[in-house]
Order: sequence, then structure tokens, then C-alpha cells
Amino acid sequence: MSLTVSGSSMTESISDRLRALLTQPRAELSVLWKQFFQSSSPPELRSGLMVRVLAHRIQEQCCGELSANSRRQLRELARALEKGTISSVSGIKPGTRLVREWRGQTHVVTIEEKGYEYKGSHYESLSEIARMITGTRWSGPLFFGVKVKPIISKERG
Repeated sequence: MSLTVSGSSMTESISDRLRALLTQPRAELSVLWKQFFQSSSPPELRSGLMVRVLAHRIQEQCCGELSANSRRQLRELARALEKGTISSVSGIKPGTRLVREWRGQTHVVTIEEKGYEYKGSHYESLSEIARMITGTRWSGPLFFGVKVKPIISKERG
């Protein structure tokens, strides 16, 4: 499967394009890098890191870039995490979409004022949705990547 900057992007799903990156030889990754970033050669990166950066770029093309406000909020969160001043990530705002790929299918849950929307139905908990998707008992926040362990403040040592 050939990964190009344009052309086949409309006929291939984003999952297929991302999966194909994992099997590309370094030379092909370098060609993609040059196309995506209009550069003469890619920086000296491990192949795994190069794949992650290319995957991010593919997702940006398919889904759009983060807004300036989202980038600012992520920088603030990263600074707070580095300082150890955040105890948990909570308070996800209604309208936020959680996206999780599971066994080749992409699942999207929308946070509502009271509960969650998944495939047009309302659910009281993320765990209920995760169990429905996987067929086994899962922590919904863990399954969707919104559960963060408490961080001990560096000041308390």
C-alpha cells in the first residue's frame, strides 16, 4: 500500500494509512517526510519516532489541526504536569469527543451534560460503553484514556 500526501487519502481510511506506516521501510518513511514537510531530507530520528510524527501529520490532514486555544491549553497542562501541581485530569467539558480504536474499528463517544452519547444512544457511564465495545469488564475512563493517576506534588517530596 502506497502512502501519498494526496490522492489515495480519500479512498483509504485513516486507520489503513496509519497501519501502513508501521510496515514502511525507512527509505519510504523518508520520502513521505519530504512530501509532508517539503524538506530536502528528514532529521536524524529513530524510525519509531518518525512514524509517530508522520502519523500525527496524517491525522492533521484528515481531521484538521488543533485550534490555537487547544494548543495553549495543552502547553499549560504540560507545564503543570512538569511542576507536579496537578492531582488529576477531570472536568471534561460537554461536547468533548473521546475517540478510541479497538480491533480495527474507531469508536467515538461524545460527553454530554449528564452522561455520554455513543452511536446515537445515551449512556450513564463510560464503563457501560467500554463493556459493550469489548465484551468484557473495562474501566471506561481507562479504556478511553481519560483516567490519570494522582501526581504527588514535588513540593511535598
